Amino acid sequence: MSVPDWSRAYGAPLFSARLRSSPEDFQVTEELGWQPSGDGEHDYLWLEKTGANTEWVAQQLANHAQVPVKDIGFSGLKDRHAVTRQWFSVPRWHGPQWDALEVEGVQVLEVTRHLRKLRRGAHDHNHFVITLRIDEPLDIAELSERLAAIEHRGVPNYFGEQRFGRQGNNLQLASDWARGKRLSRNKRSLAISVIRSYVFNEALAQRVASDSWDRLQPGDKANLNGSGSVFEIDQIDNALLERCQTMDIHPAIPLIGEGSNSHHTVWQAALDRARVKPDSRSLRLPVSALASEVAEDHIKLSFRLGRGTFATSVLRELCSW
Repeated sequence: MSVPDWSRAYGAPLFSARLRSSPEDFQVTEELGWQPSGDGEHDYLWLEKTGANTEWVAQQLANHAQVPVKDIGFSGLKDRHAVTRQWFSVPRWHGPQWDALEVEGVQVLEVTRHLRKLRRGAHDHNHFVITLRIDEPLDIAELSERLAAIEHRGVPNYFGEQRFGRQGNNLQLASDWARGKRLSRNKRSLAISVIRSYVFNEALAQRVASDSWDRLQPGDKANLNGSGSVFEIDQIDNALLERCQTMDIHPAIPLIGEGSNSHHTVWQAALDRARVKPDSRSLRLPVSALASEVAEDHIKLSFRLGRGTFATSVLRELCSW
């Protein structure tokens, strides 16, 4: 299966660009939104990693600290082909010396402590600084207008292309699992995530095509901005419409699970067998602190996104790559 070119909210890409020409062109900084306590049984490491996979780094930290890798904590998986700064937690059982850590592509920027292991999804935002390399002249006015619209209205909250693997390879993994292939626990989790992401993107693309992706529709739930809180809507009234227009809430639709009755019958049957609990996700992705610098051969963009979202969902509304 190939990954479709999902509908865009703002029309065709304005230009083509080269993305990730070097790791420095894609920088991600995790923002916890809270401070570690400074004491406790876990070391909290603020790391900068270049060209390094989050789970691989976790294994190196486990080796250094002589603890099982399952006891290493991190809040989110960050891009490998990038320069990323994020927190990891490590139990202090053996008093590891972090100034002696030698891992290629990894630099320890800060060490503090906290009472508990860092859990997935514990951070608030990610801040991106992305350099797009270009070979063609730009219409600066058109670009500025598109950026202003994105900052005002947000973008469709698609799962990014990386979720589906290179050339959609993860879709084959998902289909193999759905047809009964036994997978490791991690690959099984990936297969389930890929199925739910693909079906969500399909539904979102239909809403984008009808220009209703950022407006409440009958049957939607409401996602409270900046949180994972989702609530049912009995009736869409003027107060809810106002809250949606001002970005206080966002329309949300299901992430399929057991009993969801998806038209992908093989996938749905697999989710039913696995007893996957349905969830929901916002259709709209707010983009904050959006800024740009335009030079002759590149554009540098910076912006903040909530956790669990994809910078490529912003970039695809501007350019192709």
